[in-house]
Amino acid sequence: MFDKILIANRGEIAVRIVRACHELGIRSVVAYSEADRNSLAVRLADESVCIGPPPSSRSYLHIPAVIGAANITGCDALHPGYGFLSENTYLSEICERVGVVFIGPPRNVIEQMSDKATARRVMADAGVPIIPGVEEPLANVERASRVAREIGYPVILKAVAGGGGRGMRVVRTPEELASAFPLASGEAEASFSDGRMYLERYLERPRHVEVQVLGDKHGRIIHLGERDCSLQRRHQKLVEESPAPNISSRTRDNLTKAALRGAKALRFHNVGTFEFLLDESDRFYFVEMNTRIQVEHPVTELVTGIDLIKWQIRLAAGEALTIDQRDVRFTGHAIECRITAEDADRDFATSGGTVEAYLPPGGPGIRVDSHLYVGYTIPTYYDSLLAKFLAWGQTRDEAIARMARALDEAVVTGVQTTLPFHQRVLRDPDFRAGKVHTSYIESRFALREAV
Repeated sequence: MFDKILIANRGEIAVRIVRACHELGIRSVVAYSEADRNSLAVRLADESVCIGPPPSSRSYLHIPAVIGAANITGCDALHPGYGFLSENTYLSEICERVGVVFIGPPRNVIEQMSDKATARRVMADAGVPIIPGVEEPLANVERASRVAREIGYPVILKAVAGGGGRGMRVVRTPEELASAFPLASGEAEASFSDGRMYLERYLERPRHVEVQVLGDKHGRIIHLGERDCSLQRRHQKLVEESPAPNISSRTRDNLTKAALRGAKALRFHNVGTFEFLLDESDRFYFVEMNTRIQVEHPVTELVTGIDLIKWQIRLAAGEALTIDQRDVRFTGHAIECRITAEDADRDFATSGGTVEAYLPPGGPGIRVDSHLYVGYTIPTYYDSLLAKFLAWGQTRDEAIARMARALDEAVVTGVQTTLPFHQRVLRDPDFRAGKVHTSYIESRFALREAV
């Protein structure tokens, strides 16, 4: 097992990893920017080291600073969390060169799954269903137009190196494609330093369902069930739950089998997630694989009782999985609401400020993952996630009731948050019936605001 781990991240995920390290008896070191000097993660860690000024390009994304922090503090492993450098193949390679274990999968797996066109090809070869589209990056808009005609409109343009909805455009006509291609490519270049695009058929009103997998370095791979992440805005997830409502046991079984086929084809080890889109006939298609921990991982932890962060660390240290598939038990239902510093009534405009009062919810079945405290000034340089409220219940109805109670109990003042928005979602009859899809937020709430 490791002696000391550098946590190359911030916010609630850094706090989550610090706590897991402490429970495993591992010393934790938080690498922080000047903007996060007074963060909760810095306060809780055994050690901390400043890696640069507030802009992420000069701190959390600056690989020499991150590696330097690991070296000067004597860390033998590095946990990248999610976002930032969590799926950066160069960081993984440098860690290997300097003798620091990168807590994640093999570098070649990150490389294959980070390139969306390659990921499609690898999954197709493994027998995992993929959406009709192009297997190679598109050289230009003319090539994109030919492919779109072949598979039929609407189509969706995606960045080869993309994620988080950046470099993504839905196109419904050839005229739209001519203007959307350079815009999407330019956004991809700005976000990922890679403007290459690929294209696939666009599914109307699909559901977004993902499967959690764990694998060790000895060839054992298991799944921990599925999560429904359909409630999203501009491809950013807002609410997640497990198990996915309103899917058949047959579809659930086929989804998990497909994810295991994909993981075995990659010889995957550590913790990862296979993401799928389900159409209205419950046909599902591979979208991408995330080779790092997900924001929504606590949803799976609540229904399985398995600590995914601890297992990330154990698997990276070479330990064997001590859990067989038959040992995994799914109990009850869990829901997560992402509370962000945004104003939903102003098109989710980002809000800054200092937390004047903070009362997290509690009571039966409630979990809160957060880095907030009274007096904390929220930096405006980074993602706006403030907290993740989670509710577990014996049934979905009980989980919803507990989440509704938690949202009503919570108090955050000094900064605008999405608490009121989540309260509206939890009251919505379609959400309560599990009738959601990836366009649900825009269609349901845009209609309501227009009335």
